[in-house]
This record gives sequence, structure tokens and C-alpha cells, in this order.
Amino acid sequence: MASLVAKPGGRWAVQFTLFAGDTRRKTVHLGAMSRPQAMAVQERIEALVQAIRSDSPPDRSTAQWAADLDNAMYAKLARAGLLVPRAGMAAEPSTPLLGPFLDSYVASRGADTKPSTRIVYGHTRRCLVEFFGATRPLDRIAPGEAEDFRRWLTADPNGEGGGQGLASNTARRRCGIAKQFFRKAVKLRLIVENPFADVGSCSIHENRERDYYVTREEAQKVLDACSDAQWRLLFALSRFGGLRCPSEHLSLRWNHVDWERGRLTVTSPKTEHHEGRGSRVVPLFPELRPYLDDVWDQAEKGGSPYVITRYRDTATNLRTQLTKIIRRAGLTPWPKLWQNLRATRATELVAAGWPEHKVCTWLGHTEAVARKHYWQTTDDDYARAAARWPGGPRRAAIGAAIRRCKDAQGRARRWHGSKRGQSPRKNDLCREFWSSLGRGQSPFLNHAKTFSALRPQPPTLHHLALTCTTLHQLGFLPQWAALDSNQRLPPCEDGALTN
Repeated sequence: MASLVAKPGGRWAVQFTLFAGDTRRKTVHLGAMSRPQAMAVQERIEALVQAIRSDSPPDRSTAQWAADLDNAMYAKLARAGLLVPRAGMAAEPSTPLLGPFLDSYVASRGADTKPSTRIVYGHTRRCLVEFFGATRPLDRIAPGEAEDFRRWLTADPNGEGGGQGLASNTARRRCGIAKQFFRKAVKLRLIVENPFADVGSCSIHENRERDYYVTREEAQKVLDACSDAQWRLLFALSRFGGLRCPSEHLSLRWNHVDWERGRLTVTSPKTEHHEGRGSRVVPLFPELRPYLDDVWDQAEKGGSPYVITRYRDTATNLRTQLTKIIRRAGLTPWPKLWQNLRATRATELVAAGWPEHKVCTWLGHTEAVARKHYWQTTDDDYARAAARWPGGPRRAAIGAAIRRCKDAQGRARRWHGSKRGQSPRKNDLCREFWSSLGRGQSPFLNHAKTFSALRPQPPTLHHLALTCTTLHQLGFLPQWAALDSNQRLPPCEDGALTN
């Protein structure tokens, strides 16, 4: 039996097997039409399949229907093996083979892609040819085979059937590029549908298992193990400047360094195709400047305009050399050598108190990307969170005082409702707050500034925050208890109200 398949945009297709033992289904694409029209074609195709299986001519009505078809639809049925090609009909152009098509596509993109992108295209081309074969026609690659290709990318090379043993993100990326290849074939009308269209998500997912925070101590050991000033600067630009290696390091020129204002203009080849993101300005951080000074002192006057001059050969593998340096420093190489340095700096700047949007501007990524791929939770974060806060008993006491003031607030509201036109006594509320801290009689009941936050209406936590600030100004509470009127109250150890 033939199956009717609905496609996007009101298009339809009929799938069938020509013979009972066939394992691959043939597809005839009908184009856009109504469902009743598509069902009528499905019935005719079923009749043609039945005639071929029984080795007999089709019935009269089906034969007449086939004779009345236009050349385009007749040619589709003929290519599927259902009809004999019409005499004198121009031969349909053959579908290009996989290998030559991929070669022509990669060559056509040579002018508008970077060398690194062409390398990635080459990896994907190699995998497609190895799996499908260079002589496979494009229209003979089924969607099910595209899913098999994705599983093959991550399969163990030494396992049954072999594989590539790639990481999940690498496999997703290669499937995304394969989808791009076949999308071009669809636009050129070489094939009707993209076999990779329904392959699962091809976007890069975060992989927190490969996160690593390079501490200052580890960074110093690596810097001490570097062989020269330029290598130390390469490492420092990523660890303390957050630059992408190697593209942003090798693009850096001496006229990009503003020594007087302490700024560094970084050209970003990776993001230059986005409007307004071809370059960015990075602070000349104190940790970075000494290594830049060393290279400047060694630079030849009137020589190369580039800051990094010794490692500009595209064949130079900075990753391999950095691995050797890290091992020479007595450390174990971390999972993503250069990217982990950049992520460490992003995490470090946020932890130091710099606003997130400023850190993202300096490092050249969005906040969404930073949350997904850069910002990390470090061991120091856990240690600080688990440590007992200074003045913990006092914080607990103030938390209890806040709860009592909440109770006093409710009593004041009830009192205010029962005595219309009168206000609660502010001195009583403040006295109750002070006594709840265990101080007894308040020494500043008549201090005007203390009660400026309390108004005729029942006091709120906003007013209590102002009162805490005044208590700090008078020397009775520590700094962490002094709040601006628009800030949140400090959290309490015993779970007291913090809002």
C-alpha cells in the first residue's frame, strides 16, 4: 500500500515499495494540491504498483489517467519505475553525485568564508563521503540515513560498524553543516527535500563537564614555564584580557594599544559579520600590562606593526605548544585550553563586582552566551557560601527583631483601625525594636533622625530599613545592617524575613 505524506506549505508526497521484498521506499513528490486531489493520485499509484507486482497491464481508467498526465508528473512516475518514459521526451537532468557537489559548494564559498570555516567544511565533507560514498546521487540519500549518519559520528571507531567517536557538540555541528549543504541543493532545484531537515538539534549545547577554572596560582606557574615574552603575552591575553585565541591575538597591532588611557582595541574576526561587532575596547587590566610592556620593550622600532610576531604561521599549532608548557609547569592540561582561560576571566570579573553587561562588552559576547558557556561556579564560591558570616548572632537577633516589628506592625494596624483618626505611638514601636535587640532602654528615643523614617501610618519594612541605617550611623549596628531605603534587608541565619 502507498502512504500519503503531508509536507509543509500544503505539499504532498506518496511513498511506496515497488516490490514486496524492497527495504527502501520510493517517493513521488506531488507538489501543492488539495488533500482529495492527493488521495486520488495515491489511488492511481497504488493501482500502478499492483499492476507491476502482478506483471499485468493497469486497468483502462488508470492507463487513461497516466496518458493524460503532463510531462512533469509523468516524468516523476517514470523515474520511480511506475511508467515507461514517453517516446521523444527530453531526458531529465541527472541528479549530481555527492562528492562533486560538495567540492563545488566548498569552492564557491571560498571568497566569503574564513580559512577556519573552510577547514570545518572539509571535515564535514570527508565524513559525508566516507559514510554515503562520493558516487551516491543526492536524491538517493533518505532522511532515515541522515539520522544514521548522526549516530555514526558519535559511535565508537573500534565498535561494530565503526564510527568517528566525536563529541556530541562536534557531531551536532557537522550535521548542521551537512544540512546547510543540502539546503543549497534544494534551492538549486537539484533535490526536492533536504534529508537532514528533520535531524535533531544541530546547535551547540553547553557542556559543563569540560568547564575548568584556571586559578591565579596555576596561571602563574604556566607563565613561569613559558619560553619567551611573546608566549607569556599570548597566555596573559586570554587569561587576563579574555581574548579569543588565536584570531584576536594575531590581529592585535601596536596602534590598537592606548597606553595613556589604558585601553586595548581588539579586532574580532569571529564576530565581524555581525553589525557593530567587528571590534571592541578592552581595559588594559593591571594583570595584563606587565606582559605587554615586556613585548613592547623587545619590539624592534619601526618593525612589524603586529604585537605577536613569532607565531603568525597558520601551520603553528598553539594548542599543542600550550599543552607542553602546562605539563612543563607540573600541571594537567585542562579540557579546553584557550576557551577555559577566557571563561575563567569572564567569571573572575563578574565575581569581582563588575556589572555583567560591562564584562560582556569587554569580552565580546552576549549575556545569554556567557550564562551558557562562560560563567562558572568556583570552589571559592562554595567556600564563601558555607563560611559563617561575621556577626552571625547579631544578624539572627536582628532577624528576630524584624519578625517582632512585623507583629507590632499588625497590632498597630489593628489599633489604628479601632481608633479612627489617631496614629500609633512611634516611640513605642522603636522602643520595642530596640528592646528586641537585647539593649534595654534606647539611649536615643528623642533623636529626631532616628524617627524620621517612621510616619503617622503603621510602620513598614521600608521604614525599618531606614531605622537600621540610622542605628548604624549612631554606632549601634555594623555596616552590613545599614541599608539604603531602596535596598533589601540582609538575609538572616535563622531564615528570618528578608524582604
